Amino acid sequence: MSRPLELLAPARDKYCAISAINYGADAVYIGAPSFGARKNASNTLSDIEEVVKYAHKFFVRVFVTINTILDDSELSEVQKLLYDLYKIGVDGIIVQDFGIFKLDLPPFIISASTQCDIRNIEKVKFFEKIGVDRVILAREMSLDKISEICKNCNLEVETFIHGALCVSYSGQCYLSYALGGRSANRGECAQPCRKKYSLVGEYGKYYARNRHLLSLKDFCAAPYLEDLVNTGVISFKIEGRLKDENYVKNVCAFYNILLKKYKRVSSGKVFYDFVPDVNKTFNRGYCTYFLNGSGNDIYDFDTPKQKGEKIGRVQSVGKDFIQVKTNLNINVQDGICYFSNGELKGFLVNKIESINDTVRIFPNSMPKINIGEVIYRNFDYEFDKTLKNSKTKRQIRVEFFVYDNKIEVLDEDNIKCVLPIDFKEFANNQEKMKNVFCEQLKKTGESDFYADKVEFKSCKIPFLKISEINLLRRELLKKLVKERLKYYKNIQENRKVKKIIPSDFPLLHNDYRLNIHNNAAREFYKDCNVVCKHNSYENQKNKNAELMRTKHCLRRAFGICTKKSNQNIAKEKLFLIDEKGKKLRLEFDCKNCEMVIKEY
Repeated sequence: MSRPLELLAPARDKYCAISAINYGADAVYIGAPSFGARKNASNTLSDIEEVVKYAHKFFVRVFVTINTILDDSELSEVQKLLYDLYKIGVDGIIVQDFGIFKLDLPPFIISASTQCDIRNIEKVKFFEKIGVDRVILAREMSLDKISEICKNCNLEVETFIHGALCVSYSGQCYLSYALGGRSANRGECAQPCRKKYSLVGEYGKYYARNRHLLSLKDFCAAPYLEDLVNTGVISFKIEGRLKDENYVKNVCAFYNILLKKYKRVSSGKVFYDFVPDVNKTFNRGYCTYFLNGSGNDIYDFDTPKQKGEKIGRVQSVGKDFIQVKTNLNINVQDGICYFSNGELKGFLVNKIESINDTVRIFPNSMPKINIGEVIYRNFDYEFDKTLKNSKTKRQIRVEFFVYDNKIEVLDEDNIKCVLPIDFKEFANNQEKMKNVFCEQLKKTGESDFYADKVEFKSCKIPFLKISEINLLRRELLKKLVKERLKYYKNIQENRKVKKIIPSDFPLLHNDYRLNIHNNAAREFYKDCNVVCKHNSYENQKNKNAELMRTKHCLRRAFGICTKKSNQNIAKEKLFLIDEKGKKLRLEFDCKNCEMVIKEY
């Protein structure tokens, strides 16, 4: 029998986490006070505890990211943090640094981060053998590869389905540190992949000047979601621990609806008051990356910013307005953008006038814009306001059973609570009393529950005032919440203490790319029969190091693939030059269809 599925959502803070839960997530991942791969998305223990208490009512799991590489001096702090997290009820941790495997681990669910560069079955089997519970696959995986992995392992497989894409294999990018001293593996990535570069050949020919040559579109696996389910993946991950509440609400709702026909790990039904639309949430344009194996249409060299929805072409320009033909409803305070000399610029809508099938847009600041220019909407004010004001609620289904001397409630997870009925007499009008009970018991309001039915198990119904029935309902549901939390806590406490057992590591390279940043990690690799001669790149810069390895190939993008071009072009060396004049060397692993960036 297939395992229940999990929609895993990002949480920048406790507010994003609670929104993720309310809008359909089965699990959330959130940054610890430190050591998360997003340094600007850390949270206090008290905030995480608040999230845990809210999540566990719905059997939603909480994962904490501890997925940076660690200094020797940080390991003792991590050890304390692990037990602090366990004490407040955190379900699991997401890790990159193998030094953590030498620590005393509480009975967490342990996920090997995508930063561990997990892209083949050998690596997955390694994590299975040592006792990790879950692997988070590299984003570059095809459906066929994912299926092969799921069929040949017995641990949980998690894969990304939405959000920003790292152009490099995760955990294998050193470009930010090489160019500016900010390490991606230490949670400080400066995103040099979103900056401008020129592509130039060794003989001086420019293939591109000052374009965003490493900037990928965002990922949206929605067209292949059912295929991913069929591969055996059980956790579907949304990227975005720096994103705001509205992003989380909209994207969680979108994927929750797509996954609603499958059995899920958490409880509850979400009652939406809006229609989600991921095209209206921040994105750089969407692609399905390498899911179908091709990797076509994955980049946007024009901008790393959001263009949004195409409105149309400018038909005329007045003193304080632009006129455009469009099918979209443009609103005051919408954000409009356009390209000017290769740069994305924009303004807010100050006023709108509709004239037949065209609309006059009055900007808050009139731009210099030409007739024929394409304009886009990258901020939909009305949709954003809808998300902010949304009263969407997640509730757990319950059934009430009324006896002659007690009321029983049973939830969708078969957890039951009972309260006695204190009464003086039975109702004279039994049918009328039944109707009153039904009406009042179903008034669950803003609680965490909704009543699916009320059933009477006795021919005699006690007489109660409406206020007395309401009090019984409130007390019963309050007791049910406590029982659910108690039930969930028992599940956690029954987990076995985590034992990580070293096993032979499937070595592809024995150098800085193992990201060994502390002695404990070095010892664990040694236990796995790997003696590494190099420290991490951050500890020991290597002039000839691969700063990035990527399946995004600029030769292919510009039609000069070595497999398709003439020999002179194919042999020409290529370089990237950034806006400050820094030159980077490109190499091409054509057998694996990968591009490598190195220092020049």
